[in-house]
This record gives sequence, C-alpha cells and structure tokens, in this order.
Amino acid sequence: MSISNAGPVAQAGPANDAQPIRLIGDIAACAARTFGAKTAYSIVMPNGMYGKLSFAAIDVLSDDFAVYLREELALKTGDRVALQVPNGLAFPIAAFGIAKAGLVLVNTNPLYTGAEMGRQFADAGIRALVIVDMFADKLDEACAIHPIEHVIIAAVSEKMPRMVGGVVRLVQRYWDRSLPPITRPHHLFADTLARGASIRANRGIRAGDYTRNVSPDALAVLQYTGGTTGVAKGAMLSHANLVTNVAQAESCFGGEIRPGEEVVLTALPLYHIFAFTANMLLFHKWGAQNILIPNPRPISNLKRAFENHAITWMTGVNTLFNALTNEFWFAEDPPRSLRGAVAGGMALQASVAERFKAVTGIDVLEGFGLTEASPIVTFNSRQKFRLGTIGQPMPGTEIRLLDAEGREVPQGEPGELAVRGPQVMAGYWNKPEETAATLRHGWLMTGDIATVDSDGFYRIVDRKKDMVLVSGFNVYPNEVEDVLAAHPGVLEAAVIGIPDGAAGEAVCAFIVRRDNEAPGVEQLREHCKAHLTAYKVPKRIEYRESLPKSNVGKILRRELRAELEKAGG
Repeated sequence: MSISNAGPVAQAGPANDAQPIRLIGDIAACAARTFGAKTAYSIVMPNGMYGKLSFAAIDVLSDDFAVYLREELALKTGDRVALQVPNGLAFPIAAFGIAKAGLVLVNTNPLYTGAEMGRQFADAGIRALVIVDMFADKLDEACAIHPIEHVIIAAVSEKMPRMVGGVVRLVQRYWDRSLPPITRPHHLFADTLARGASIRANRGIRAGDYTRNVSPDALAVLQYTGGTTGVAKGAMLSHANLVTNVAQAESCFGGEIRPGEEVVLTALPLYHIFAFTANMLLFHKWGAQNILIPNPRPISNLKRAFENHAITWMTGVNTLFNALTNEFWFAEDPPRSLRGAVAGGMALQASVAERFKAVTGIDVLEGFGLTEASPIVTFNSRQKFRLGTIGQPMPGTEIRLLDAEGREVPQGEPGELAVRGPQVMAGYWNKPEETAATLRHGWLMTGDIATVDSDGFYRIVDRKKDMVLVSGFNVYPNEVEDVLAAHPGVLEAAVIGIPDGAAGEAVCAFIVRRDNEAPGVEQLREHCKAHLTAYKVPKRIEYRESLPKSNVGKILRRELRAELEKAGG
C-alpha cells in the first residue's frame, strides 16, 4: 500500500513576513525584520551565567561574517566552510553568515578526533574552518590529512557580556584547564566580525548581493551521517530541501507555535540535523528564543536553564526525556511554562513518554527523520496524535513499505520505509555508488523497518541492520528494549544479537539499573516472558553502569556489538 498526504507541499514563504524565503540565510533577515530587538538566542551555562543576542543582532553579525568570508578570505560561491563549535552564540552567526555568503556549510562534531576531522575535511574539500578553542589542539593532526587555508577560532563565551565571558574564560583557563595552546596560524572569530563590519561600512557592500543569483536548488549544507554503516557520507542538502522541510513542519504544528512568544530549550547540538532544522531554522523563523545548552551532560546542566527561563517548548531524544524524569529537581518541580515537547533522533519508548506526561502533563510529539531528508519525514501533531507511532507523512511526502524484493507489503506488515518528497537530498557528496544504492528511482531507502495502520500512522519497528534472527524468526531490538524499559527497576536498556550456534543468533540485553534494588536476571526474564513470545526473551543479560551514546544521546548498539566481538563473546 502506498500512503501519500493529499494536497500540495506547504509553500516556503514565512507566516511572519510577506517576503518569500528562498535560501536559509533569508530566515535570519526575515526574523530580524519581524522580531527585531526580541532575544533570539541565550547561552546558559551550568551555573546559570548567560549571554544573549537579538534577532536584529544575529542578522547584522551574520552579514558581517559573510562579508569577511567573501572579501577578506576571498572565498567563492560554493566553497565549503566547516563549522565545529558547540551550542553557543557563535553558531547561528557563523551558520547564517556562511549561507548568506553563498558558501556551503559543513557541520562538524566538535568531539571528533583529529583524524576524524581530517578525513571529513578532505572529503568535503573545505577551504575554511570555524572551530571552538577548546579543541584547537586537534588541528595539527587534522591538517596533516587536509591542509586548511583559513582557521577561525571561536570561544564558548563568544558574544557574552564582558564580565560574564571573562569569568567563563578564567574558569576554562585555570580551573578546567580546557584551553590548549593554539600553534597554527588563525583568526579570532570576534576579529572577523569587526573586520567584516568595517569592510561593509567603508565599501558599502550588501551581503545580500552574494546570493542574488544563487538558486534554491544550490547546495546549502553538507551534513555528514554518523558513519554507523562505515565511512561517514556527506548528504547534499539544498536550500530548497531545508526551507521546504521548515515549511512542512510549520503546517504540521498548525497554530501551536505562537510567533515571537515561544522559548525553546536547545540541548541537542545545533550541528546535528534535528536541532539544526527544528531549532535553528524553524523556531528562529517563528521568533522563538533558543536557550542554548553547550553541554547537556550531566543532565543537571539543564537545571538553571529551566529555573531561570520560562521554557515553553523542548526538542530531545528518548534518553533526554528519560533522564529528566529521573532527576529529582525536575520531577518534583516540573516547568509550569512548558507547552510542548518534540522527540526524534531515536525511538521514543512508550514508558518514557508516559512518565514524562505524568510529570509534566505534556504529550511528547514523536516524529521520524533522517539526515538524508533534511530531516523530517513524519510527525505527530496534537490534532493527529497517536502514542507509540511516528505520526503521519509530512505534506507532499510519500512513503512506501517494501520487502526485500522491492514489493510493497500488505498493510500491517513490516517493510523497509522508502521516502519520496521535496526534502530528500540530491545524493551523497562524491559518492555515486552509495547514492545509487540509497536513492532508487527517486525513492530514498531509509534502512528502517516500519508498519502502517489503517489510519496512516507509522510505527518504526527497528533498523534493518539491527534486526536479530533467532531460529529464522525476526526479533526487533526496539520492541524488546521497550518492554525492558517499562520495568520500574530499569533505567536504560539496549538489545543486540549475538552468535548462538544452531539458532543463528540470540537476544542479548544490556541493562542500566535504576537503583541498587533493581531486579536480577531471572526477574527480568520473567518480566519479558509476560510481554514477549519465548524467542524474543533475552538469553543473555548484562548489567552496566552506563551505555555508549552518540553526541545527541542515542544509544550506540554497534559499540556494544564491537565490544563483545573484541572480547570473543
């Protein structure tokens, strides 16, 4: 069965400005005209110290940065610029500035090793890099793989008030000792903005001229996948992909977002495609104040943000919502201002969603997306909400569920989720074979197994590659993890397949206890037997202090598999 949302794709023009948005840099200009002096971004440190910038300031400063990149560094339309900074005021300035300059943004995880940086930079062919000073000691190793023409150093305290920023720098330098010496030639981010402003004033340059002839179909962002199936690949996302995905999301939210009034918690890193599109583009376009958390670990780092700001919306992954409900300060005094929560990035466990609602009174609206789709594919709106599902397709988005031979499966049967829509990437950067394997006849093969009910609500069963085959029967780790997580003594769970002789594979579960009174192995097996058929019950259960996670908090099953393989188990 083929499911398609009726009606045309939502237009990319903003609801808060008559001038249409063609390119992602236009979002900053549009929001500045409409919301001006309102606060656009606030960075909140764990101790509550903060800095903020208005929509007007973000627009002006990103213009300054665009001019610096084009005039001082002589970069040309289409050149790639990597941005490798955590959540902070430098991020939106640099990201919008790169877009306004007609350049291509390459989002890069600040936690990458020097070798990982070098490989990504070489693949993208970057000419310039904006990197946070805390990790500048990785530059030598990265540049040995790919020489970088221009290095720009930004600070976590960028654009904070002088006194506050000074205190943050003192703590970093003398207490945390997290500021390494920088040995390579570089420019300071603050100096680039000052120089760009000077050039603009003296030469009368308009940043908008750089993109006057740039097509919406031009490449805007190289967004690298996590490399879970091998070497990371750069998904080529155009301005049209991203702007349209924002418009699609707007139509699903309906009247839920109040222009100029929302305050959104941004604990997920902006260099991740979920937060980049949902927080930096969508909520910025609607005039929301982004509360930027540089590092959400430990989860107590969010406490002062909730205490000092009337947060109305938050985005997150399952582990973030789970961690919050297990924090005494959050559970005992939940934010009364919270109006909505959006989950993505990994499966939202029903038990976590139920606990979050019990604490806050808020339904977590789950959606589904992936890097290659800018990223949003489906969403649960309040008007069309079904717990335990990823919702329905975005406007103008078609979905098919296919078997191994590429045939559509009957309704209710699991199949690989294939997507077609205006938010789907053009392909992988310089990887024609991988592109051909992923984009087939205009359809994006996601690698996710899903089902659909008679009302058109989709459920993600699991990743195709994570499926466990027990004596010829398919076992989907998400289902087993959901059952385990529902036990009151389990804080987190991860499930993988392990070799098991004649059966082929067996189910192996890794458990993080909620407290010292957590159930033993046999108690957990009995719990599973009450909810699962026998072959799905974990044959092996191990207890851990913690589980490996990605930069956004997604549990990494591949690392658990690799660990067992290395140990010969």
